[in-house]
Amino acid sequence: IPTVDASVVDAEGGGAPTVEGALLQTLFSAGLDQDLPLPEGALRALEDAGGIDAGEAAVEACAAHMRAEGVLPGYVSDLRVYLSELEQRLFSAGLHVLGSRPDRDTMRSYLEAFFQDGDWKQGNKGSTDGEVAIDDEEEGSRAMPFPESVMLKVLDGASEADVLVFRGDAAIPGQGTAAFDEYAGAVREACTIRDLLNKNTNEIDGVVAALSGQYVPPAPGGDLLRDGSGVLPTGRNIHALDPYRMPSQVAMARGKAAANLTLQMHLRDNNNLYPETVAVNLWGLEAIKTRGESLGVVLALIGAFPVVEATGRVVRYDLVPLEELGRPRIDVLASLSGIFRDSFANVVELLDDVLRRAAEADEDPEMNYIRKHSLSLLDEGEDLDAATARIFSNPPGEFGSLVNERVTDSSWEEESALGETWASRNSFSFGKGGRGVERRNTLDKLMKTTSQVVQCLDSVEYGLTDIQEYYANTGAMVRAMDDIQGGEGKVQASVVESYSRNPRPKKLNDALRLEYRSKLLNPKWADTMVAQGSGGAFEVSQRMTALVGWGATTKFQEKWVYDQSAETYALDEEMAKKLRDANPEAFKNIVGRLIEASNRGMWDADEDVMSQLRDLYEDIDDQLELGSVSAQRLAEINRAQRKK
Repeated sequence: IPTVDASVVDAEGGGAPTVEGALLQTLFSAGLDQDLPLPEGALRALEDAGGIDAGEAAVEACAAHMRAEGVLPGYVSDLRVYLSELEQRLFSAGLHVLGSRPDRDTMRSYLEAFFQDGDWKQGNKGSTDGEVAIDDEEEGSRAMPFPESVMLKVLDGASEADVLVFRGDAAIPGQGTAAFDEYAGAVREACTIRDLLNKNTNEIDGVVAALSGQYVPPAPGGDLLRDGSGVLPTGRNIHALDPYRMPSQVAMARGKAAANLTLQMHLRDNNNLYPETVAVNLWGLEAIKTRGESLGVVLALIGAFPVVEATGRVVRYDLVPLEELGRPRIDVLASLSGIFRDSFANVVELLDDVLRRAAEADEDPEMNYIRKHSLSLLDEGEDLDAATARIFSNPPGEFGSLVNERVTDSSWEEESALGETWASRNSFSFGKGGRGVERRNTLDKLMKTTSQVVQCLDSVEYGLTDIQEYYANTGAMVRAMDDIQGGEGKVQASVVESYSRNPRPKKLNDALRLEYRSKLLNPKWADTMVAQGSGGAFEVSQRMTALVGWGATTKFQEKWVYDQSAETYALDEEMAKKLRDANPEAFKNIVGRLIEASNRGMWDADEDVMSQLRDLYEDIDDQLELGSVSAQRLAEINRAQRKK
């Protein structure tokens, strides 16, 4: 019997199993529902005037303080940009049911996400040829390329020809103009996407065909927002890419832009000083989906470019001359996931080769930090292989940092233990000097000189707060580096959203705040996820574990996130009942993680809130141990005793 993996269409695979492409969950804009941060002095002025309950008088006092400090105009400008980004931020809602066809609202959400992201005009980011223009616009919504009346016709199922001949709206451009050509292209793409999404029933047909030993048509995997309609319809046998063509020209262009923007951000924050070492996570699935954007970041930082032969294959990475580069070569700690390590051995060898040549280049060490650090390691007695090692991962044949296992099991006392767990699991170098050679001294040397960590996000489906691997790697890496540098918090992390129109990096804490506001603490996300029953409750539970993971590794311990999480998922009786009934184990974990955060000093919770959480935990624990009927009676007795 063949193996069939029904996987989301952007989780590309290969090898023996038939990988059945399924649709990404419904995409929504986050909207605006939650509060926004005020400068500290303005917040004090607001509280001194009686807080929010004091109404307009308190708001006026807050504004007066900001005006007196001269920060009001800048704050209003920043607020406008932030509100725009938050309102338009996409998230995947609920869980996709295999073989289900999108309803009208879901179809609208897909089309709005695709067109307002803007990539429909840019073309396929994953193509192996052509360049990509990186514009300097701030992130935010773009207007739909056609009016609402045209959207309604598309949603009603009108044919492409009928939509194009429609002239009943003054907003439709006149024929024979460049604007009409763009409009017509958007209409054709919208109708194509609509028709292909309506073929989702092929997902079931594909599974049945595979289990019957029949032919399942192949197709490239990818992301609808990033790669367009070519990834549709779902239900086909998806494949990844040719590893000998990484990075693609588009991925290299975007990676170079992300690297330059990261360096600019570091210069602004550090008195115009370049970082000597930047750590970059290279993950297998991200590389597959983006055709190597994170690899492009690494090459751009060290000042290198791919050499492509006539067949399109990348045969070598060459160094850009320092005069042309115009800045120092930045040393790089490349941290590989197990999938990248095993799937892209050719890339590892090419990358190790160019890093070794950079270390041996006849250049001023103050303009070549790779050489500077290699010479220092040689002076300490390391051999050439160890001095030039820059590519690290888990031991051969093993996967993961194990940090998420420790957080999930609560089997840690000091935060430094999580950083040490990451370092001990990722101290094995790969390259021409050996595959999986433990070189902890080299890793420590690189960690001591690292001031910036870069993490690429490849899909809107799973962000920093959605799965455990991000804090278990990026977060734990920051923890390890900060600890080895004295715990002063000098190591910064930036996040590059590869699915966005621009590869503009965000500071890690800013990205986390955006995600928590737009997902976990967004009523639209919460209601849609919890409505999925047991699976939705599990997803909420996983994010609460990740919240503790980020708090432990990067000290992201902002009170408002914990306060609102408790209010939304534990203290709201209706929501708590839905979660408890759907998945009592998940609800127990939600409440338990909040209690753990308080006990570990991550959350300064009000005692009344903690008392309620402890009571909830006791009740759900009894339910799981005794069964729902006995536990309900015991809960009634406990409540009566507490009240008495």
